[in-house]
Amino acid sequence: MSETKGNDNGEGGFRMSATAAALIAVAVLTLFAAVWYLGANRNPDQDKLSNPQVEQQAEQADAGKRCSARATYDLVKRELFARAAQQRGSEQETYTEIAAAAVLRVDNPVLENEDQASGALNCSGTFYLDLPPGVVASGGRHSLMADMDYTIQPAGDGRGDAVLLRNADALIAALVTLTRISAPVPPDGNAVAPEENVAAAQSANVVPGPATGSPGRPSFDCARAGTPGESAVCSDSRLAALDLNMANQYRRALTAATPVQRQLLENTRERFLAYRDHCPTSQCVADAYVGRMREIRDIMEGRWRAR
Repeated sequence: MSETKGNDNGEGGFRMSATAAALIAVAVLTLFAAVWYLGANRNPDQDKLSNPQVEQQAEQADAGKRCSARATYDLVKRELFARAAQQRGSEQETYTEIAAAAVLRVDNPVLENEDQASGALNCSGTFYLDLPPGVVASGGRHSLMADMDYTIQPAGDGRGDAVLLRNADALIAALVTLTRISAPVPPDGNAVAPEENVAAAQSANVVPGPATGSPGRPSFDCARAGTPGESAVCSDSRLAALDLNMANQYRRALTAATPVQRQLLENTRERFLAYRDHCPTSQCVADAYVGRMREIRDIMEGRWRAR
């Protein structure tokens, strides 16, 4: 009995092995057939970096970056002030000077479309133009805003880009009305010529720091300047005027602020100082001060949003 049972089990095990081998053979053949089919029907461009879809997406990304490039914003700002000066009919040099000190920022810059034939890019965005202290538009406005469309296209002389503006009439009309506010007379009685101090506003009545050998007299003592930003301000009378104006605005804001606003003013002040002290150029420092004054206004008027 025991031997017969053993023979039956051995034969059953042999049959199972044969079945398994047959299944494996079928699976292998199926796998080879699938590999052959996929290889025969593969798109030759599928693994290439020159895939047209990949290239198109990259080109669109690059075009979108040009809509939001600082160089493009500088062209827009220059065009705005040039058209305003043209409409006013005079003071081209004055408008060029003010344009250099003004700060332009754009929210939600978008590439609308691209003209493949000419290479022109049609973009749009919300533009905010902050005038330098000491310069105001009609109604005493220091900041202007407009939704505009702009086209970036090759310049007529073939050198770089040019911009065409649309829906900019309201902003240009405001720039036509620009006026200067007289600069205050410092406590030492030596008035600063307007062309030397375009940034000085009438409200900049903070007593400047002690006189030193530095050209500028900001709100702090230049003899104790300890950061690159402070040294830059002390060496430039325009930056010193910006510092005076900002310090006066900050002091007034603290006086009128609610506890929440006061906390925001103090917290953002540290961020501003850190940014200013890392600026590589005097224009960067000037932009930092103008941006800080806008930030103070936004906090006090409830428009400030954390970034």
